[in-house]
Amino acid sequence: MKALLALEDGTYFEGESFGSTGECCGEVVFNTSMTGYQEILTDPSYCGQIVTLTYPEIGNCGVNQEDLESRSPFVSGLVVRKCSPSYSNWRAEASLEDFLHQHHILAIQGVDTRRLTRHIRSLGAMRGALSTRELDPQKLTEKARRSPGLIGRDLVQEVSGDKPYVFQPGPGQNKLWFREALPGTGGGGGTAPRVVVLDFGVKYNILRSLASLGCEVIVLPARATAKEVLSFQPHGVLLSNGPGDPQAVTYAIETANKLIGKLPIMGICLGHQILALALGANTFKLKFGHRGANHPVLNTRTARVEITSQNHGFAVEEKSLDKHQVDVTHINLNDGTVEGIEHKELPLFSVQYHPEASPGPHDSQYLFQKFRAMVKP
Repeated sequence: MKALLALEDGTYFEGESFGSTGECCGEVVFNTSMTGYQEILTDPSYCGQIVTLTYPEIGNCGVNQEDLESRSPFVSGLVVRKCSPSYSNWRAEASLEDFLHQHHILAIQGVDTRRLTRHIRSLGAMRGALSTRELDPQKLTEKARRSPGLIGRDLVQEVSGDKPYVFQPGPGQNKLWFREALPGTGGGGGTAPRVVVLDFGVKYNILRSLASLGCEVIVLPARATAKEVLSFQPHGVLLSNGPGDPQAVTYAIETANKLIGKLPIMGICLGHQILALALGANTFKLKFGHRGANHPVLNTRTARVEITSQNHGFAVEEKSLDKHQVDVTHINLNDGTVEGIEHKELPLFSVQYHPEASPGPHDSQYLFQKFRAMVKP
């Protein structure tokens, strides 16, 4: 079936549908990862976005239940050069096309993704509309222009869970168990350090990373208050990744502000931005964002370069940081933006990128060990 992708500036791309049918709108962005399309599709941070994958052939490994990074895909749509007509992998359980149909995700192939990516890099990420119904470029462009952007938009509520739960790795590789968590008792009542994760769109591999270090992991909804967080008697708090404009998530900023100084805190991606806002800094929207698994980041304390996995469209404004209060610990070597901060006195730090990767390199997993050292029963 024919499909059409139209951008708000009037540029359009024709192709063929290989996912669900219908119509969707979202911010059109690109990801340069060569692998990990299933993890990308199920990363809640992509909520409200139409994702372009720059690698030319996608889908040849199929999909499986073990590589999901959340309960379902949250992307608005998918754009690729070519979807492989067949798949082959010993772990595969279904095709990418079947997966997209199952979750009602629109996708288009046959697009010159190199041209689209260069267009976004030159002019910036912009709103787009993807359709198998409306094939008139001018009419679809108008729909893209009428769609909401990301600035000032709280998308966290669309991806966060609605009740507390305890996370535990299951008996099979990467399989998960979830059970209800109750205030006061925590999850297991043992001697393991208890970490509360505020779910702004958390990836499962963040939870796995904490559990692998012996932490008892309790996940709370995004709107949990500081009082509710402390009712679980945690030894540390992790502010997770998530979608949308950090300045719009005012309730999370308030919660983070009230938790500062009470216990160790680690922030990842959106959690990093929320922590910076709670410390009095500002954030801004990047021209086209950082999305991929090969972004070089300089650790200013060790002078080592880490190759990182990233997915964000906003960043912390460096000049707004109180340098008497925090240090900038990591810097993006592509554009010089802030990639990490740490408080000079209190046990809290955050990074803009994804140390849990999935997909991506493992250069930054030491950050979970650093947080584990701060979190003591």
